[in-house]
Amino acid sequence: MAGKGPENGSDDGKGKNGHGGPILLLLLVPMIVLYVPFYNRIEPTLFGFPFFYWFQLGWIFVSMIITAAVYYGTEPR
Repeated sequence: MAGKGPENGSDDGKGKNGHGGPILLLLLVPMIVLYVPFYNRIEPTLFGFPFFYWFQLGWIFVSMIITAAVYYGTEPR
């Protein structure tokens, strides 16, 4: 049978049971960043910046790392 699937060399990024696997990591960033009461405070400060600002800036770098990991982990070889 010439269907698509992991047994025929086609990897669509899904795990053994059909779930997204590493692609689900991409959903982590918006869920954390959109929950504003979690980081709506001033303390602790970092280099004079309130937590509210440096937490959001930090997630930019974290999301770049997560996106790169998912991209390189799911690209065809």
